[in-house]
Amino acid sequence: MTETTVYSGSGLVRIKNPHLESMEEDVLYHLDLGTKTQNLPAVFGDIKFVCVGGSPDRMRAFAQFMHKQLGLAGDGEDLADICVGTDRYAMYRAGPVLSISHGLGIPSISIMLHELIKLLHHAKCRDVTIIRIGTSGGLGIKPGTVVITDTAVDSSFKPRFEQVVLDDVVVRSTELDKDLAKELLACRKEIPDCPALIGHTMCTYDFYEGHGRLDGALCSFSREKKLEYLKRAYNASVRNIEMESTAFAALCGLCGLKAAVVCVALLDRLEGNQIQASHEVLWEYQQRPQRLIAAFIRKHLRLCPPAGNKLFSTN
Repeated sequence: MTETTVYSGSGLVRIKNPHLESMEEDVLYHLDLGTKTQNLPAVFGDIKFVCVGGSPDRMRAFAQFMHKQLGLAGDGEDLADICVGTDRYAMYRAGPVLSISHGLGIPSISIMLHELIKLLHHAKCRDVTIIRIGTSGGLGIKPGTVVITDTAVDSSFKPRFEQVVLDDVVVRSTELDKDLAKELLACRKEIPDCPALIGHTMCTYDFYEGHGRLDGALCSFSREKKLEYLKRAYNASVRNIEMESTAFAALCGLCGLKAAVVCVALLDRLEGNQIQASHEVLWEYQQRPQRLIAAFIRKHLRLCPPAGNKLFSTN
């Protein structure tokens, strides 16, 4: 069984589940939200951009950064976690931007996305763009390079996400919005020292064996076998490796959301397995996707960079 991406012409978030219509209440358990406990349209109805990333601290920092970039009142330091009643995920808001953590790997991001997409649906949000911000292992590219995904592929370099539903394997498209990827790439011109490219992203189920690492507790392959596999991935247009993009692309596409994946490479996996850059260097690398996305959001909101903003080029 195969399911393909279809974007919504109305701009609304589609829910492909007929059972929800008969439910008196929809409890978004892992977000500590619900259709009876909150007025979701009033609280979230004007959200236009959703940015998701693995770490709660990183997504709080991103929300604070966006608060300043949008010129909102206050310094943003006291932003409250909307999901404060749960320790699974964290959610923050800066104007029309929602910033949410998704944890590590496909199972964690899948749970969050199901409930996030239902939240956007119940809130009657329109024309929402959702972007995954993250870190990754690069492939044949310099550390610090930002990869904007055009296609998410599995470990066999196929553009597909296989989901087991009951005892059936459902194959879902991992197509991402190509125009959105190009628009994001164009925003790099506004940002100094932000190398970026468009390429395929390979998504695996594991950080060690799935990524072809030699430094895990288990390793059944040689260094030569690892390099041969990674070179085949590079030849298949893969430029980085992470653990969420196929599930992210599949779920967002099926529900009519324009989606993008923007990850910075912390190392070149053809050169090694372990991240050895200093904390200061890694911190700067992790700011690059955030700066790029901030430029994209400001462009869509027709806002100029705030005075004294050193993250944007003045040329």
